[in-house]
Parts: sequence; structure tokens; C-alpha cells
Amino acid sequence: MAADQVWIPPPSLSAKFEGSFAYLTVRDRLPTILTKVIDTIHRTKNAFLEKHGEVGVDAEKRAISFLSKLRNELQTDKPILPLSDSADDTEEWNQYMQRQQDLMEDGQPVSWFKSPWLYVECYMYRRIQEALWLSPPISDFDAFKEGKTKSFFESQQAIISLCTYLREILTKTDTVNKEALLEHFLRFLQVSLWGNRCDLSMSAGQDNSQKTNPMDSLSDLRRFILVDDSDKVWSVLTSLPASGGTEKTGIRLDIILDNAGFELLTDLVLADFMVSVGLAKEVRFHGKSIPWFVSDVTKQDFDWAVSQTAASNHKHMSSCGVQWKRHMKDGTWTYHVHRFWTLPHEFCDMPADAADLYATLQGSDLILFKGDLNYRRLTGDRTWEHTVPFQRALRGFLPAPLCSVRTLKANVQVGLEPGQAENLASQDAEWMTSGRYAVIQFCSPSKQQ
Repeated sequence: MAADQVWIPPPSLSAKFEGSFAYLTVRDRLPTILTKVIDTIHRTKNAFLEKHGEVGVDAEKRAISFLSKLRNELQTDKPILPLSDSADDTEEWNQYMQRQQDLMEDGQPVSWFKSPWLYVECYMYRRIQEALWLSPPISDFDAFKEGKTKSFFESQQAIISLCTYLREILTKTDTVNKEALLEHFLRFLQVSLWGNRCDLSMSAGQDNSQKTNPMDSLSDLRRFILVDDSDKVWSVLTSLPASGGTEKTGIRLDIILDNAGFELLTDLVLADFMVSVGLAKEVRFHGKSIPWFVSDVTKQDFDWAVSQTAASNHKHMSSCGVQWKRHMKDGTWTYHVHRFWTLPHEFCDMPADAADLYATLQGSDLILFKGDLNYRRLTGDRTWEHTVPFQRALRGFLPAPLCSVRTLKANVQVGLEPGQAENLASQDAEWMTSGRYAVIQFCSPSKQQ
């Protein structure tokens, strides 16, 4: 490329490519999710009546009317409308729509099937929130809570197995042995990785819980990890000098959360292990401020999961929950929200559009980005060649050493070896979207890749 040429990244994934995964998602899965939200709100009608009287029923009707209209706009590829609520992110959303409009070919309007998939999918969830915000007094209703709660309870046996494993190894002296520490860390990291398969937005809210002991299948699943940079993550964890005196040892770890339910429990167990053995001195969890992508973690989901775990009748599970409450109380664990996590931007926009959040993340020693949506935003959800280096696809977004821990559920994947994608495609046409394959993909500012 000549020095005076401007490098242009590949185009965004979009439903305008008929037959693509993005197209099928916008055509089939998104209307199904909207229909389930409408049904959930309608089924809650009596509870609204009981709590708020007739004004609650009127609000239910108003929200359903709004969402039914939204579903029709989606299915008929109508232009994207500006948001009309008065939330603190409304102006940013409407400015972003104008940004998208400026990118449209021949002045076409920004619409559901002609615009970037990442944008319109995020926009749908923000419009669901708008429908509720414009329908007081049911504005704080989480239409996805029922599914998230069900996923937690249906994964009880798996959660108990995981908590039991954690409590048992923390009572053994061999956790101080570096080789044993590494082995345990890798197991917890892989459990957190495969926990990402429990994604209710992929199943459009259908049952997607973990029924079996997750530890039992780790060795069988290892061959499905397409990129495994666990060794680089371990290097970050063990490269900081130990602190002297009574100060806690370990790194500051930031976890950008994905799903509630079983996946969140795998993240909490990983974080508890790292704090308990001195690999991390502080864990900052980052989640959504509003219900998002069906099963994404909100502060209410986080607090509920910790409380439910502590209240368990199983001794190891309750022991974990009690310990997690201690971590929250003494500040070892903290939960953070920022509106950027529920905006449609690629993460490379963060330094300009959320400079405060970027500065916060620069204070981290390691950032774990959980799940598919975070990967899509890290890479811009674009039609990258599979062999493009991960760092290049980040397009300058590198506030600290970071690692994407993700099962593949969208057709974007970079950082593969030459021929790797072609071999996978010849064996499994849906390798990028089925959740069967995964990556633990690392990048560091100190290492040019």
C-alpha cells in the first residue's frame, strides 16, 4: 500500500448479504426474541395490575404496542428511527445513527437489513429498553430475568460440582506449588471459556443451561480451542514482582462479563480462585446497566447470583457465595457499569467516545473479554480474512494486556494459521456459528504481533 493511501478496514457484517448468518439472524432470530419479550410482558399483566393497579395494565398495553410496531419495522426493513426517550445515552445513539447514515451508499436510509449487523442488533435491545422507559410504572421490568433465573437453577448440579472443586483445592496445600497452580488456573479458565456456550440470545431464549459436571469434559474439548494463548495469560499473571509486607499479591484483573446464569458462575469461580491463591489482588467486573442480548449480566443479576449461591443448602456452594460476599464487602471485588457497554460502537471507538472508560481500563494488568458480542466489538464485526493478526483487527484498541475468551457464535474470527479455516470449513460448515469451537486469544501492548 502506498504511503499516501488510507487503509480502509473490511466492510461490516450485514444482513444485506442475503443468506449470511447476519441475514438469518435479523430475519429469523431477532423477531423471535421480540415475540418472546412481548409474550413475557403480556404474561406479567396480572402482576403489573396487582402492583400498580390499572395504570400498570395501561403501561403493559403501551409497551406491547410499541414492541409490536418495532417488530413490524424490523421484518419489513423500515428505516431505523431515532430514539425518543430522554436517557443519558439517547443523544449518543442518535448521533451514531447519523454516523451510519453518512456511510450509507447512494444516500439510502439506515435500515434493518442494509446496515451493519452489530449496530441493528444492539439497536433492537436499546429499543426494547425504550419501550419500557416510555411505559411507566413498569420501566424497570427486565423481560429477560425469567430466562436468566431459569438458566441458573437448571445448572445447579454443574454449579455445585464447580464450587465443590474450588473449595476442595483451596483446602489443599498443593495450590502453593507453581505447577499445580498453573494446572488449576487452566482448568478454571477453560470452564469459564466453555461456560460461554450458555447464551440465551443464541437460542432465542430457549433452554440453554449446563446439566453436567463441566470439569469432566475439559480434556475432550481441548481440541476445539482454535487459538489457545493460555500460556501468554499465565505469563502476565506470574510476571509481576511479589509485593512485600502485608500488601496483597497479584494483579488487577478486569473481567468484561457476558452471560448471567451458569457462565457468570464460572467467571466468579475463576475470580475467586485467582484472588484466593494470590494471582489477583483485585477483580473489577464490568457488566451492563440495562437488560441486554437476552442473557447479559446486569448489576441485579450479579448481586442475585452471589446471594443465591450464599443461600444454597449445599455446603460448598454456600461457602463460595459467602466468600464472594466477603470479596464484595472488603472491595477485593467490585462491579462497574458504563453506558459504553450498551452502545453499538466498535471498541476501537472507545478512546474517542468513552475516554474515561478507556483510561480506567489502562489501569488494568489483564482484561478478560468474555463472549461473542465482546469479540465482535473488539474486531469491529467485520469481514476480516481469518489469518489477519488479532492485534490488527483491534485497530488500536489495546488499553492493557487483553484476552478474548469466547466460543464462536458469529462469523468473524481472526488470528488463525494459514489453511486452518479452510480445513475447519471442509469438516463443519457451521464452525464459526455453532458454539462448538472456541478461542483464548491474547494481545499485549508490549508485544507487536
